[in-house]
Amino acid sequence: RDNVLESISQIDGQIVIKVFGDDLEQLRDLSLQVLKQVQTVPGVARAFVDRLGELPQIQVRVDRARAARYGINVADVQDVIESALGGKAVTQVWEGESRFAVAVRLPEEERRLTSMQDLLISTPNGAYVPLSELATFRTVGGLMNIARENGKRVFAIGVFIRGRDMGGVVSDMQERVAENVKLPEGYSVTWSGEFENQERAMARLAIIVPISILIIFLLLFDAFKSFASALVIIANIPFSVIGGILALWLTGIYLSVSAAIGFIALFGQAVLNGVVMVTLFNELRSQGASLISAVSDGAMTRLRTVLMTALLASLGLLPMAISTGIGSETQRPLAVVVIGGLVTATLLVLFVLPVLYVVVSRRFGHLQADDEPARAADE
Repeated sequence: RDNVLESISQIDGQIVIKVFGDDLEQLRDLSLQVLKQVQTVPGVARAFVDRLGELPQIQVRVDRARAARYGINVADVQDVIESALGGKAVTQVWEGESRFAVAVRLPEEERRLTSMQDLLISTPNGAYVPLSELATFRTVGGLMNIARENGKRVFAIGVFIRGRDMGGVVSDMQERVAENVKLPEGYSVTWSGEFENQERAMARLAIIVPISILIIFLLLFDAFKSFASALVIIANIPFSVIGGILALWLTGIYLSVSAAIGFIALFGQAVLNGVVMVTLFNELRSQGASLISAVSDGAMTRLRTVLMTALLASLGLLPMAISTGIGSETQRPLAVVVIGGLVTATLLVLFVLPVLYVVVSRRFGHLQADDEPARAADE
């Protein structure tokens, strides 16, 4: 799970809060303020500022006035320190046609704070001055990581939630941060991570799902040449939604992108069950059966088919529904929705759909174009 979350926003956390600004100390202070507010929100299991730890560093402060008295500028001091610690190329050697740079630096045992203070720097008049005369050295703690994004420094706060839906937790966090954390000019807070992807995906699904249902309805209308038949079959979709929602509620799983995809898969299975039932009803009525006889015989005939389809799909998804390993956070919601929806969709398609078919048939007439045999049987 952690690898999946880190691949989304490069930060370990379901929700990632990013604080942007320029000054590192102020960014750190603002990040801790945001963290304090976030930790008080119900549903937050764990929150932390990413890579906030410190590493020991040697801080060198050059006394510019004293260096100027010796005729030495800051760049000269930096060159000596750079050469001593990191090494600096001073010449080149050739070996055949290959050229190699020759760098010099202090041996490892000399690269210590006390040894560096004794380094000698030459002055313009040929004298030598120890580095300790020109600068002060001290060991301080420094940030282990200075992150940047879009050209600005950023501190990231990772948040894990438990026991509440992600949207509700984020809404509460945004409200508390807005009320209690005052951002100076030039500083901003953004919300990303799994939450950002979920919001983006939900916005797309809000457009795609209605369009998909409309296309299914048009295809059904074209296949049956009857508005009423298509309407009866589409009515099976709400039946399946009931079971999916109940399954999420009983298992304590909140609506997510994978759960929404499960509903889409469920819609297809629900429509298929409706097509199987209505097709047989229409076929029996075309053969001269009465309305009640066609519905009762058709429901009994398709009972085994519908039950076996639902049972096979549910058993196939059962391992996903009870999984707890890596990837279960995306597999379980989808499987739970489909299994729960199939339970109610199967029961309702066997009992409610036939009743709905009878009601619509009596209201609008026979649900297919060739209705003379059926009308004669009903009479």
